[in-house]
Amino acid sequence: MERRAVLKATILGTLAVAGCSEEKPSPGAHRPSPSRPAPTGPADWNALERGLDGRLIRPSDTSYAAARRLYIPRYDRVRPAGIAYCETPQDVSECLAFATLKRMPVAVRCGGHSYAGWSTGTGLLIDVSPMDTVKRDGDHAVVGAGTRLIDVYDKLADDGVSVPAGSCPTVGVAGLTLGGGLGVTSRAYGLSCDVLESVQVVTADGRVVTCDAQRNADLFWACRGGGGGNFGVAASFTFRTHEVGDVTPFSLRWPWSKAADVIRGWQRWAPAAPGEVWTSLHLDTEPDQGTPSIEVTGVALADADGHMNRLSAATNADPASSSAQSRSYMDAMKFMGGCAGQTVGQCHEQGSLPGQNPAGAFPRTDYSGKSHVAYKPLPDDAISALLDRFGKGNDVRNRSVLMDAMGAAIARVGPGDTAFPHRKGLFCVQYLAPDDAWLSATHGAMEPYIGGAAYVNYIDAGLKDWAHAYYGPNVDRLRKVKAAYDPGRLFRFPQAV
Repeated sequence: MERRAVLKATILGTLAVAGCSEEKPSPGAHRPSPSRPAPTGPADWNALERGLDGRLIRPSDTSYAAARRLYIPRYDRVRPAGIAYCETPQDVSECLAFATLKRMPVAVRCGGHSYAGWSTGTGLLIDVSPMDTVKRDGDHAVVGAGTRLIDVYDKLADDGVSVPAGSCPTVGVAGLTLGGGLGVTSRAYGLSCDVLESVQVVTADGRVVTCDAQRNADLFWACRGGGGGNFGVAASFTFRTHEVGDVTPFSLRWPWSKAADVIRGWQRWAPAAPGEVWTSLHLDTEPDQGTPSIEVTGVALADADGHMNRLSAATNADPASSSAQSRSYMDAMKFMGGCAGQTVGQCHEQGSLPGQNPAGAFPRTDYSGKSHVAYKPLPDDAISALLDRFGKGNDVRNRSVLMDAMGAAIARVGPGDTAFPHRKGLFCVQYLAPDDAWLSATHGAMEPYIGGAAYVNYIDAGLKDWAHAYYGPNVDRLRKVKAAYDPGRLFRFPQAV
């Protein structure tokens, strides 16, 4: 399945490195020591392996080639010294003690979708995929940090409930939530981090702590949008659930000649539309011929026909084609995730390692990504510049620019109430292509019009002033968190807070 084929049916809910941000504890709570204590972990790899309930894979093991792979093939060249599949928070603590003792770099992985490849490295790779249980607890769900999104949806569907999350089925719940968690029901129910009630975290010094609104409240704040991999390793999440029923995925498609009209109309209508409808505007080129196309896909919890008519009217351009079909919530999530009509097992990566499935058929795909968060509608000059980019470069295939509507429930939370700052954003723009040169040039062409803000779950290794772009006014508070909970910077990568 080509990347474009998946994107035509889904917007990735993100990704990024698994892990958890932390902050100074609330008054009266246990405070971290100003420096990391001397480690007492295992002295060598064999001792580490004996100390784990999970599995340690080294370069000499037959499973190593498969275990070290991320979702994006361009990072297959990275060779970790060891990959620890952690079954418990105590396994994570054991790994952190080992890495500290050995002064070894640590990377943390859940779904392995980091655009920049930072959910791997040359040191010890901590993979939380075995921690993948999902348990309903009244109107809450306790979800292991290694759970893939398709399994979150599947294991809650029988109870008629869900949590707002992303759409790509193989993305891990940890990276998604810790960076905020945009998805197809975010306008109705909020971001993934907005329904987070508590999170269990393993800190750099090996402590297993629970944070919520009362316990370690600042830590809890940072775990809601502060980005994965910054301050600790998340082990489990407790979310509020919402009831689900049938929903209607839909799409409208126009000729490319109407693209400017569609963008102008969509960006006026979509962010202010009722929360019961989410839409994404897609600009794509065909994988084979490079012919550009424009389409709006969406999910309506109710009144799909009405929303489609109002969108069409806003564009002043009749669509060339349209479609809509009511589906069960679970079937709709499969459809939006690019695995409609397949089993839950097939919606995974193929394999026998944690997080995979022997029946898995979901493809790995090579691409790079960049993003903007638009706080104002694009002026006509910006729209012209964007459309012009689709005719530039040598290889015009497999290019996508995706605009996801924000507003509604997302905007009802203050920019400082969680670490996710972009509450007033109108829409999130995601640029995707295997051609890095085209990608950078396109992002650069839009920077004068909508620059200054970006989504951390679409992490971008080439982004200038990334800290303020991702975190806005919350960056200074997050830096205090880093100093308090990881003074030795055990958790580090090029854009670590």
